[in-house]
Amino acid sequence: MTTVLYDEDCGFCRWSADKLRVWDRRRRLTFAPIQSGRGAELLDAVPVAQRLDSMHAVTSDGRVWSGGHAVRVILAELPGGSALASVAASFPGTTERIYRLVARHRNRLGRMLGQRACSVDPSAVKR
Repeated sequence: MTTVLYDEDCGFCRWSADKLRVWDRRRRLTFAPIQSGRGAELLDAVPVAQRLDSMHAVTSDGRVWSGGHAVRVILAELPGGSALASVAASFPGTTERIYRLVARHRNRLGRMLGQRACSVDPSAVKR
């Protein structure tokens, strides 16, 4: 089972996690806020200052995937997502750049979706 870790203080991040829950009809994913005890436990190897930089996926073998790499891992678990995961794996640099672009604009995207603004300053997200 893969655990998706997301920023519970970010409206866009919560919205994204909710959409993934709906897509995950086979229940292959579990979800935990990065700020939770479970999140801290699973992200122990990730420096605290970097935990909120991106979404993370922790696979059953304990490997931690972040940003665009996490997107690929998550997609592979979802019904119909394997083709998208293959595309993401074929173009890892592009996948990461798109992920970072979305992360930088998550405040604006969240507002467009009617979500509360993200507490993380998007300008602090690595480019």
